[in-house]
Amino acid sequence: MEAILLVASMAAGLLGSLTGLGGGVIVVPFLVLGFGVDLRYAVGISLVCVIATSSGAAAAYVREGYTNVRIGMFLEMATTIGALTGAMITTLVEKKWIGIIFGVMLLLSAYTSVAKHQEEYTGEPDKLAARFSLSGNYPTASGARSYNVTGVPGGFLLMYVAGILSALLGIGSGALKVVAMDNLMKIPFKVSTTTSNFMIGVTAAASAGVYLGRGYIQPPLAMPVMLGILVGSLVGASLLHKMKTETLRKVFSVVICLVGIEMIYKSLMGQL
Repeated sequence: MEAILLVASMAAGLLGSLTGLGGGVIVVPFLVLGFGVDLRYAVGISLVCVIATSSGAAAAYVREGYTNVRIGMFLEMATTIGALTGAMITTLVEKKWIGIIFGVMLLLSAYTSVAKHQEEYTGEPDKLAARFSLSGNYPTASGARSYNVTGVPGGFLLMYVAGILSALLGIGSGALKVVAMDNLMKIPFKVSTTTSNFMIGVTAAASAGVYLGRGYIQPPLAMPVMLGILVGSLVGASLLHKMKTETLRKVFSVVICLVGIEMIYKSLMGQL
């Protein structure tokens, strides 16, 4: 079983790194639907793995110049507070509703994987973006490309919600973070996905301690999954600038869409 977990986790880390959604969107349903692991234990394991995903990919993305560290550190304030909120209320939410919310988040992740994204925002930055110098640039084949940032208040609020869902679902809430940065703050897609990877580790760490204290993290299951995701995320980080990921995202979106529907169905039927 450990070998299967390791291989599947490597694939989860690779896809999570390339899409910015984190490997938890695959790991949690894989553990719950494939191995019958209790949902809350799967979420606890996933939070540890999300930390590994972020640690594996974040350093490479920062070194390559994609990640906007200032945006990441600014928005982490919202996601960390949200993660602590979510971790404290997780025992108050029925597993059925956690499963339904998870399924909905998978469907949202499927949409964000294939939705069209703008390359850069060239309008004027809003007041908060200008005050905190959140605008930046990222590397392209033709050289560095600059972008401005807007919609900071709305993005900050959505990040708080993303933090709550991260703690409840163990997925890093990369889908909501990418939506917030890409659609509301008009950050280029490669910057938003890499900055999301930079942030999800801190967000997950804030709630993982609470799960550990409640006994929801099992080392025998967490270790092979964490190692697999770490290796996969490192490979994904090295491939991001070399490959076109449109086809990969389409296949990825179909798979997690089907998994999301199954999670919702089994939650409604009381089978989780």
